[in-house]
Amino acid sequence: MTQLHHVRVHRSDENLAREGQLAWKIAQVATDPVAVEPEVVDMIINRVIDNAAVAAASLTRAPVSAARQQALDHAVSANGSGATIFGCAIERRTSPEWAAWANGVAVRELDYHDTFLAAEYSHPGDNIPPIVAVAQHVGADGAALVRGLATGYEIQIDLVRAISLHKHKIDHVAHLGPSAAAGIGTLLDLDADTIYQAVAQALHTTTATRQSRKGEISTWKAHAPAFAGKMAVEAVDRAMRGETSPSPIYEGEDGVIAWLLDGKDASYDVPLPAPGEAKRGILDSYTKEHSAEYQAQAWIDLARKLHEARPELADAAMIESIVLHTSHHTHYVIGSGANDPQKYDPTASRETLDHSIPYIFAVALQDGGWHHVDSYTPERAQRPDTVALWQKITTAEDAEWTRRYHSEDPNEKAFGGRVVITLTDGTVIEDEIAVADAHPLGARPFARADYVRKFRLLAEPVLEAAEIERFLALAERLPELTADEVRELTIVAKPGVLESAPAPRGLF
Repeated sequence: MTQLHHVRVHRSDENLAREGQLAWKIAQVATDPVAVEPEVVDMIINRVIDNAAVAAASLTRAPVSAARQQALDHAVSANGSGATIFGCAIERRTSPEWAAWANGVAVRELDYHDTFLAAEYSHPGDNIPPIVAVAQHVGADGAALVRGLATGYEIQIDLVRAISLHKHKIDHVAHLGPSAAAGIGTLLDLDADTIYQAVAQALHTTTATRQSRKGEISTWKAHAPAFAGKMAVEAVDRAMRGETSPSPIYEGEDGVIAWLLDGKDASYDVPLPAPGEAKRGILDSYTKEHSAEYQAQAWIDLARKLHEARPELADAAMIESIVLHTSHHTHYVIGSGANDPQKYDPTASRETLDHSIPYIFAVALQDGGWHHVDSYTPERAQRPDTVALWQKITTAEDAEWTRRYHSEDPNEKAFGGRVVITLTDGTVIEDEIAVADAHPLGARPFARADYVRKFRLLAEPVLEAAEIERFLALAERLPELTADEVRELTIVAKPGVLESAPAPRGLF
């Protein structure tokens, strides 16, 4: 049975023993040799495919190209074979921390991969780039890689279940540094003491403010999780060399909880697998059918449904107002409750638009769907009839949708809401949706065939047909891969694709 670990702030004179610290308990989970269940293995394969899909679609985007160039400017570090970089030839390697950086940016750039939402929110697939990079560098096989990924997902999801970061304007990647460090620890079969030190260092170096997801959202949004993955790799390296880290990192009187989160009187109950209990956290996460903030997924599906049933709603002249009654989180993060004028700005960045539910709902209602490129172009955002409709859309917090958002009952869990559309003639149209169509409880839950279809759709413009098949064949055999095959677990772009992307020069 899952164990709840009570975590609170301790004064220095209380001398909290290492065995009582959350970082140590995370390390204990990471060192538990419990087998990875077949259902979990299957989902890990799905997410490796999903990550490659969204990375393929982002290969020529400027932030991804900049990160890739940084990685390419660093040689393979000593004592290993290096790691591959998405898009580049398999033989073109870099140091594992820089591969984690470049591949992490590629995966996150389009905001199009898996998600888990609870007390905090997360993209647990962000664990994959750093763990794969280390596996390639050290020559780990597929079975070890699977074990490491199971740990990375488990730790991040367990932290997200219990500890809110956004409440205190701390970016959610503060849960990613520890989870990736723990996952790398499992991959390498490190001892608990080493993983404990790495987890503490990774957390210490990845706490940052949430301004990266506020106002005019910058290109750092995709780099933030990649930075956490890079720091996790470096934290493990440092811990393996026998160096220690701030302790107790969570519970100390000058630690993360006391000064960055709920304060000196705070406490949390963090669920972690008991000794011998399988790591099944990944099964509670879900991927995206649409390239937008996860809480927009269900709303896109509802707008698609309304477009088909009532196509006249695409005409802004017919609409008096549209109110999306939804959860606290959706209202304040991607809705009008954020009080960000940029969410209604037709010249806003792509990163800002994918965090604007008024914009997303307007476009999906008019187009009857969503496209990872076309729905974000300046021409699309600045279309006069879209702007007119967009300005009529607001959100409102609804207590029941907030309760369902935080419910632990999977049958109640909801990330959508109720739409109230008032027409200029006084007619009122209402509809609602609880979860996205692709959610495990949705109308069309994603299965292996859907992940493969998503990969083919996004990869076909930039990968040769043979390369698509090569990658899928490897990914679907993940737990059986040899070390040499793990080193080939990447995607290689068609000739000329990377050359068409910007190649900015920097310091390195």
